[in-house]
Amino acid sequence: MAAPSSSSTCSGVMERCIRERVPPLLTDLYQFTMAYAYWRAGRHDEHAVFELFFRDNPFGGGFSLFAGVHDCLLFLRSFRFADEDVEFLRSVMPPDTDPAFFQFLRCLDCSGVTLHSVPEGTVVFARVPLMEVAGPLAVVQLLETSLLCLVNYASLVCTNAARFRLAAGPKRKLLEMGLRRAQGPDGGLTASRYTHIGGFDLTSNVQAGFLFGIPVAGTMAHSYVTSFTSLEEVWPQTLSAVNGDHNPVDIISLTKGWLSRVCELLGAEPGKIHEGELAAFLSYAIAYPQNFLPVIDSYSVGCSGILNFCAVALVLCELGYRPVGVRLDSGDLCKQSLDVHRVFRLCSEQFSIPAFDSLIIVGTNNISEESLAEVNSKENEISVVGVGTHLVTCTKQPSLGCVYKLVEVRGRPRMKVSEDPEKSTVPGRKAVYRLIDPEGHPFLDVVCLAVESPPEVGLPLSCYPLGCNHTALSVTPARVTCLRQEVFSKGQVTQPLCSAAETRAKVQSSLQTLHPRHKRLQKPDSYTVALSQKLHNMVKEIQKGSSNNTNFLLAN
Repeated sequence: MAAPSSSSTCSGVMERCIRERVPPLLTDLYQFTMAYAYWRAGRHDEHAVFELFFRDNPFGGGFSLFAGVHDCLLFLRSFRFADEDVEFLRSVMPPDTDPAFFQFLRCLDCSGVTLHSVPEGTVVFARVPLMEVAGPLAVVQLLETSLLCLVNYASLVCTNAARFRLAAGPKRKLLEMGLRRAQGPDGGLTASRYTHIGGFDLTSNVQAGFLFGIPVAGTMAHSYVTSFTSLEEVWPQTLSAVNGDHNPVDIISLTKGWLSRVCELLGAEPGKIHEGELAAFLSYAIAYPQNFLPVIDSYSVGCSGILNFCAVALVLCELGYRPVGVRLDSGDLCKQSLDVHRVFRLCSEQFSIPAFDSLIIVGTNNISEESLAEVNSKENEISVVGVGTHLVTCTKQPSLGCVYKLVEVRGRPRMKVSEDPEKSTVPGRKAVYRLIDPEGHPFLDVVCLAVESPPEVGLPLSCYPLGCNHTALSVTPARVTCLRQEVFSKGQVTQPLCSAAETRAKVQSSLQTLHPRHKRLQKPDSYTVALSQKLHNMVKEIQKGSSNNTNFLLAN
């Protein structure tokens, strides 16, 4: 296991990483064409407000986790166009674009942008405005795609990890090992960071360990095992004891002796043991006598793998080392883990080797949320579960669907009134409050106009749940928290940046407050998000005005 990097080193490396991964050109072309049109019309400096939110909780679940804020802040802090960026834009923008626009771009930064956000790692729900981005119209328009890119996948994979953690239970360790199946290198790095934040303990991704301070772990692949055919390939064939005796021991002869005793103890047939597998285990144990954890199902767990492991592990124990355990990668993991653990117990008792009682069993085999829940429901001895494809690719749902919508220009509310009610937006600058019940569980998020007074503890509040048309609800909170806070202003990050480990702790704390009925992986209860009376009235007035003014031009 690798030691985490220092926080200061991580911070500097991550900021450089963000500048390289998310330069200002990593956006859609229409952001630049709109920015030019605003500039051409003299509207580029008008004060505008956008909001970022998603419309449905992912994976058919009852909640999501908000993630990616850290990366957004580093992106905003470093946002500016280099000369080569501007020259490339000249080549792709329409040829009649005014050259002065490119000089305008060269001088842009985020010094006029203010960002209010729900803290990273917070449990959040559909339709709640998670971020408010305010500033000069052209600039905040240009930020749209990049901010969505940074938040969408991070929140989705973080939520997926939290669901795996809920399925696994609190005690079993989880290892993220999805880099080889991720959507490209950046997808792999993002997955490693945000699955750790979501609840995974370890990663196999070495670069993620370097950048984010995540504990790194690994075992061995089947290729290492199958590359050996005989004991003659083991080199060196000796190993010194831990106790300071530098006289090397003939480990081949010692292992053969222990193998005979293990076969006799278990009533195994020596003729079925694969010599190449034993050679591979010995070679690896000689290289890493304190970190011996091989995969034991390259041939047959019961007839070869467990016997070879025990023989080599007993040799290591005799020489004063402590083997770690085994990995199972196929078949019925629960049943095999019980069989393997029984063998460990027999060896511990028969040979008086207490270290065998603490050997761990790692399970990896295309683990999904459902199969992990099944593992957790059955009797087994699996200590660590490794998850790859279904975790990092989010196979149950490929995108969270965050959107970035204009809600105010020049101090006046703006609303998208769609034929599809689900795509209509809620206008105006807002504040978001979470209402807590007497047991400490959040039960409703209320979205208010920014100018409204916050809900008061112990006083009834009338609000309108989204999706319930004109039906008002009266609620009385035992506690009220303001969900969003200012995190960026005047070109500077205004809240301390948290490490992955710190945000991970926030996630677990936030999840613990959530009522179990909202955390259920299957058929959770819906969480209520509502509009205040004043905001509800504003929406209705704008909708009515939009309907009345549909034919204004034709009528005049």
